[in-house]
Amino acid sequence: MELICTADGMRLDVFLAEQIENLSRSGAQNLLEGGHVLVNGKAVKKNYRTTAGDRIQVELPEPEPLDIQATPMALEIVYEDSDVMVINKPKGLVVHPAAGHQDDTLVNGLMYARGDALSGINGVLRPGIVHRIDKDTSGLLIVAKHDAAHLHLAEQLKDHTLSRVYEAVVCGTFREDSGTVDAPIGRHPTDRKRMAITREGKDAVTHWEVIARYRGYTHVRCRLETGRTHQIRVHMAHLGHPILGDMVYGKKKPELGQDTQCLHARCLRFVHPSTGKTVTVESELPDYFREVLEKLGRMTL
Repeated sequence: MELICTADGMRLDVFLAEQIENLSRSGAQNLLEGGHVLVNGKAVKKNYRTTAGDRIQVELPEPEPLDIQATPMALEIVYEDSDVMVINKPKGLVVHPAAGHQDDTLVNGLMYARGDALSGINGVLRPGIVHRIDKDTSGLLIVAKHDAAHLHLAEQLKDHTLSRVYEAVVCGTFREDSGTVDAPIGRHPTDRKRMAITREGKDAVTHWEVIARYRGYTHVRCRLETGRTHQIRVHMAHLGHPILGDMVYGKKKPELGQDTQCLHARCLRFVHPSTGKTVTVESELPDYFREVLEKLGRMTL
């Protein structure tokens, strides 16, 4: 992969993390320390600062042997071919191994089902994972089955041609029928487990529209233009309409029986890495979401 830098004085690890989708700054540093990055044909240190016009060659290394427990799991595969899979993830399932979740994640299930056919770009803990959704968000997640497909899909995430549409129930009633939130998101300044609207954050844009209004709640559709951590949850809370059941960014007590966010990844649309054709995958609203709508339907405005 070759990148042309247009900025002066930027740390190279920061530049790489911004330019390569799903690559963290620490991951960029690992690439630099491993000699997988050349600037104008020469190896540089991880604290190298760029000059506009630098030609940066990045060699993504072969994936390391995976030390992940393959766990039998009933995965709902809604689309699959030789390049990609789309999984309909249930609420409550963690995507990749982390502290407290070592053998009960989506990745563990993927390793059991397709361990010999997953991309390795995201390292040993996230094989095949092109993008993530929260543990308590349900819905569609795309998985790459080899590195070329992963890079193709990651580029679509970067240029916003991979469309992700969610549905949510939020607290309060929107007066407008649609709108856009354009507010940068970064780590909360005092609580590192949360995200926040912050001047130093990365650009984040969410388009929303009302599907239905109920007494005290609104059913909305959200389309991501960017894909920051907790983006929809943070943006809806920023508007004064936190997602129902979101006890991190919204009310601290369960409402309508919901103690986790009522948020579902409903539709994915992407350009197929091999055929170039547009692929659209949709999923039905899960039981928990339909039950909430049924409760709301019995409440009069």
